[in-house]
Amino acid sequence: MRPEISTYPPYFNTYIKLIEGDDIKKIIPELSASQLQFFESISEVQSVYKYADEKWTVKEVLQHVIDAERIFCYRTLALARGEKNILPGFDENDYARNSHANDRNWSDLIEEFKAVRNATGHFIKSLNDSDLKKSGSVLDYRISVHALLYVIAGHSQHHINIIRQRYLDL
Repeated sequence: MRPEISTYPPYFNTYIKLIEGDDIKKIIPELSASQLQFFESISEVQSVYKYADEKWTVKEVLQHVIDAERIFCYRTLALARGEKNILPGFDENDYARNSHANDRNWSDLIEEFKAVRNATGHFIKSLNDSDLKKSGSVLDYRISVHALLYVIAGHSQHHINIIRQRYLDL
């Protein structure tokens, strides 16, 4: 079952619509292999490319994907466990500026992506149907655990699509 539109803010549909299928607990592990294969197809030289001066490098994009997955996963954990407090947002541009992604080897970033995605996969296995129905507040919106899982999958796919279209034409 896909998340109901009423369980997340409309702007997250940008990510959610990219994910086909109804069983997110199976989709994320399956998607991981193709996403990892994509990142592994990028060379160290390609990883430092950016298509405009004010845009991120491919390394910074991958670091953003990693950082965002950690944050989305934390939000999912907090809401699944019944957190009542409003969860904070984050400024992705500040995170990118402070990530030191361009000082790292591309292969190290890929290993970090694998580790984070592996941890996400193990966490997802712990969630039951009751957990998926839970929701809570992030900044000024409410979102369900179920929707957040689709956001995790769709956010990384969104950035892969951008890399393909604007960076490397892969």
